[in-house]
Amino acid sequence: MKVSYNWLREFIPFDEEPEELGEILTQTGLEVEQIEKIEKIPGSLKGIVIGEVIECVRHPNADKLKVTKVDIGAEKLSDIVCGAPNVVAGQKVLVAAINSTIHPTAGEPFKVKKVKIRGEVSEGMICAEDEVGLGASHEGIMVLDTAKPNGTPAIELFETEEDHIIEIGLTPNRGDAASHLGVARDLKAYLRKDLTLPKAKDVEIKIKRPISIKIEAGRACPRYAGITIRDVKVKASPDWLQWKLRSIGLEPINNVVDITNYCLHALGQPMHAFDADEIKGDEVLVKMLPAGTKFTTLDDKERELHQDDLMICDGESNGMCMAGVFGGLKSGVKETTQNIFLEVAYFSADAIRATAQRHGLSTGASFRYERGADPEITVYALKLAASMILDIAGGYAASEITDVYPIPVKHKQISTTFHNFHRLVGKKLSNHLILEILNWLEIKTKNVDNEGFVAVVPPYRSDVTRPADLVEEVLRIYGFNSIELNDSGSTDYLAEFNEYEPYRVQQDLSGYLAGKGYSEMLTNSLTNPDYRKEFPIGGEAVEMLNPSSEDLTIMKTSPVYTALEAVAYNINRRNSNLKFFEFGKSYEKKEGGYKETEWLTCCLTGNLTEANWMDETRKVLFQDLSTTIISMLQYAGIRNAELIPSEEEVLYDYGVVVKHKGKEIGSVGKLKMKLLDIYHIKQEVFQAQLHFETLLKKYKTDVAFEPISKYPEVRRDLSLVLDKEVSYADIRQLAFRQEKKLLKRINLFSVYEGDKIEKEKRAYAVSFFLQDKFKTLTDKQIDKSMNELMNLYQQKLGAIIRK
Repeated sequence: MKVSYNWLREFIPFDEEPEELGEILTQTGLEVEQIEKIEKIPGSLKGIVIGEVIECVRHPNADKLKVTKVDIGAEKLSDIVCGAPNVVAGQKVLVAAINSTIHPTAGEPFKVKKVKIRGEVSEGMICAEDEVGLGASHEGIMVLDTAKPNGTPAIELFETEEDHIIEIGLTPNRGDAASHLGVARDLKAYLRKDLTLPKAKDVEIKIKRPISIKIEAGRACPRYAGITIRDVKVKASPDWLQWKLRSIGLEPINNVVDITNYCLHALGQPMHAFDADEIKGDEVLVKMLPAGTKFTTLDDKERELHQDDLMICDGESNGMCMAGVFGGLKSGVKETTQNIFLEVAYFSADAIRATAQRHGLSTGASFRYERGADPEITVYALKLAASMILDIAGGYAASEITDVYPIPVKHKQISTTFHNFHRLVGKKLSNHLILEILNWLEIKTKNVDNEGFVAVVPPYRSDVTRPADLVEEVLRIYGFNSIELNDSGSTDYLAEFNEYEPYRVQQDLSGYLAGKGYSEMLTNSLTNPDYRKEFPIGGEAVEMLNPSSEDLTIMKTSPVYTALEAVAYNINRRNSNLKFFEFGKSYEKKEGGYKETEWLTCCLTGNLTEANWMDETRKVLFQDLSTTIISMLQYAGIRNAELIPSEEEVLYDYGVVVKHKGKEIGSVGKLKMKLLDIYHIKQEVFQAQLHFETLLKKYKTDVAFEPISKYPEVRRDLSLVLDKEVSYADIRQLAFRQEKKLLKRINLFSVYEGDKIEKEKRAYAVSFFLQDKFKTLTDKQIDKSMNELMNLYQQKLGAIIRK
C-alpha cells in the first residue's frame, strides 16, 4: 500500500524526514518496505530554459525538418534542427540545452547531445509537452505566452512539487490502516498530536428528486447511505487532484470517479458513483440475485452470479454493481453523465471476501472491505465526497443524505488487568501510560481502578478482540525497542514449550528424508468435501462459514486427502515415481471446541528408481517405506520401535502400527484402491503418518559413540516355516526380546510360498548376527543362543525349523 508523505501531513503535523517517519511507522507495526522520491514534473525541468526562435528555414536535406536559430540567453544563438510542423520564427519555446536530461511522459529519460541531423548541426532540442513530462500531446512544440527573458529556467513557468511515497507492507489484520487517515491515527498515538480531517461542507438542497434505498440483505450490508446530485459536468479533474492520485500510482479518470478514489485512499472508505439516469424506478435495492444471473462488469466481462453475491440493484432488480467489489458497465459514470447517485456503505467482510474470491477479483474497495471497514465514517465520507463533487463538478444536491442503519454496530468491550500488561510485556509500565496510549489510539477506557479497566474498542479496529491485543497495541506505540532485556532474558509466556523446538526438529527430519530421496510437499488445510463423502476418515469436519470455493469448504480431517491431491497432480503430468513427505495438520470438531493434530506424512509410489542401462528397476514395496520410517526413528533417537500388524481396515489394505515402548507413534500401510479411485490413481500408493507431537516428546539428539568391536561378528541362518498369519515383524521382535545381549541385527533374505510347503504356510530365511563386545564368541555360546531362539519360535509361533 502506498501513502504520500505530503498527504499525511494534511492529516497530522510533523517535522520528521521521510526516512525517520518510515522508522516510526515500522516500529508501530506498519512495516515500511520502500520510500521513493517523486516529482510532479519528472526531473523538475532541470537544464530546460525559455528560448526564442529567431530564424526558421527549411532543412536543405529533409522536407519535413527545419533549421532554426534560437536565443537561449547565451552569447551566441543555438542552431537547432526541429521536426515540429508548428515551429516558426518569433515563438517563445522550451529548449533542452546540450547535456541536459529530459524526462518524457512515456519512455526512459535521455541526455541531449550535440549531433548532426542530415548534415546540419543541432545544439539542443525544442520540446513538445510529452517530451518533458508536461502532458501527452506530441502534435507540435509547446509555444509559450511569456515575457520572461530568454535563458530563464523553465521551471519558473510551471508549478512543481516533490513528494515521497512510502510503501507499506500492510498485514491482513490491519485493515484500519489501509488509508492515509489510518496511518495518521498511528502517528497520532506515537507523536501525541491531534488529527485534522478534511472539512466536509454542509450540502444545500435545491430541488428534491431523491432516490430511495432499501436493504434486503441486512447481514451482508448493515449500513447503506446515499445522496443524489444532478447537473454535474463530468470532465478532467483539477491538477491538484490528479497529482494526488498519480503520486500513489492511480491514473485519473474523471472528476467524479477521481473524487471517490480520493476518499477511498484518504479515509479508507470505498464508495461508488452511479449514473442516476440508469437507476430504474428511482430506487436502490441491496440484495442477492438468483444463482446464474448474468452481469457485465466495468471490464466488459460477463460474469455468472452466485446466489450469495451481494448486489446493488435498481428498483426493477437489475444489477448495477457487485457490492464492494466491482461496478457494472452500464451504470457507471461516463462523459455524458449529468446526474449521479453517490453511495457509501458498510458491507460484511465475509460477504465481500467470498464474492471477490469466487470471481477472481481484487479491487481497492474489496481490499478494504475484506479487512473490515469503519461503519461509523460512512456519512462523513459521503458528505466530504458530495461537497467536493459540488465544488469541482458543479450541479446541485437533489436529496438529503439517506442513511439506512437499522442496527448500529456495537463497540467491543474488553475487560483486562494492569497485571496482564506487566506479565506479557516483561516490564512494568505505569497505569497512567497504558491508559494514555490506548486513549491516543482512540480506544476509550472506563471502570478504571487500581486492578484494571474495561477497554471500549471502536468498530474499525476489527483486529483488537482480546486482552492480549490491547497489550500489543500499547507495546507497539511504547516501542518494542524500549523494553530492556534482563540478564536472564525471560518473561511470561502463553503456552508450554517442548524440550526441542518444533521447527528445528522439522528441519532435522526434513533433511534426513531429503537425503533418502524424498521431496517435501506443502498442501492446503482446506479440502474438497466430496473426498470425505466418498471415503470418510477422521472425526467431524470443520466447515467454513464463508468458503472461497465450493471445492474448499471443509478443513481436512486427515492428511491423506491433500497428500493424494499432490500425488495425483504429479502422476497426471507423467511424474509417477514419487517420494513425498509433509508436515501438516488435520482438524476435527469436538464438543465445545476444535482439535488440531500435527502429522508427519510420507507417500511412496511408482518405481523405486528411474530405469537406466546399468540397473533394473522395480516397483516400490511396503517394506521400502516401513524401513525408511524405522531408520528415521532411529536417527531421531527413537530406537527399537515396533511394527505391529494393524487391525485398522478403513485406510489400508494392509499395514502396521508403529509403537515405541507401548506408545503409538503412527501407522504405515498400502492405501485402499477405493480411496485412490477418487483421485483416479491407478498405481499402488504406500503411506505413513506419524503423530508429530509424539515424535517431539520422544525425540533425542544425544548420540553415544563407542569404538567398533575388535571381536568378530558371527552369522547363523535359519529357515522358519510358519503360518501365513505370522509376520516377519513377529520373528524380529521375539528375537530381540529373547537375546538382548549378543544379537546385534537380523536380516530377512528370502520368503517362499509354493508347492514344496503346505498351502497355508510361508517360509522365511533369516540371518542372525551375534557379537560380544569384549571377547570372541565360542561355538558353545553361539549354539546356546540359537537353540533358545529356535525353541522360542517353536513354542510361540509354531515354527518348523530348517537349519
